[in-house]
Amino acid sequence: MSETMLSPLLEQRKQFLSFVRRRVNDPALAEDILQAAYLRAMKHEGDFEGEESAVAWFYRVLRNAVIDQYRRHATENKALAYWGREMEGETAPAPGIRDEICACLTKVVDGLTPNYASLLRAVDLGEQPLHAFAEEHHLSGGNAAVRAHRARAALRKELIKTCGSCSEHGCMDCTCRRA
Repeated sequence: MSETMLSPLLEQRKQFLSFVRRRVNDPALAEDILQAAYLRAMKHEGDFEGEESAVAWFYRVLRNAVIDQYRRHATENKALAYWGREMEGETAPAPGIRDEICACLTKVVDGLTPNYASLLRAVDLGEQPLHAFAEEHHLSGGNAAVRAHRARAALRKELIKTCGSCSEHGCMDCTCRRA
């Protein structure tokens, strides 16, 4: 980016930041959007047309950056809501199966991060509904669903490391060589 073009953009930094802050509630997010817009402007300086001022062109880049942020946020919210609905349909294991769960499970759960461990103890082992856990921990339903998904994935990974291949087969009545 040429210095003649970059100089007015850097001089207007406060005005640009103010422009973004009026459109997003979070000052840190506004700063991130501005920095990303500066990077985008540097990468796409060829899109700048000479008859337009650099400042006016950059305001257009900023507007697009704010719009992109709102689109990403909307997409994330949709995904979280979908996972939340998906996780609500989960059912608890039958009492007989629950009694046969691998003895190492408690030790593996204790080794996970505290957020994951508390969710697994409450929801999967304690049979607390996910929405109740979410309310109790001041989480949105979607956020709790994502946390549950990640906690279960972390548990699965650790069980495979700890228990070997029998955990891949459900830890019950395993007839594989490693069992």
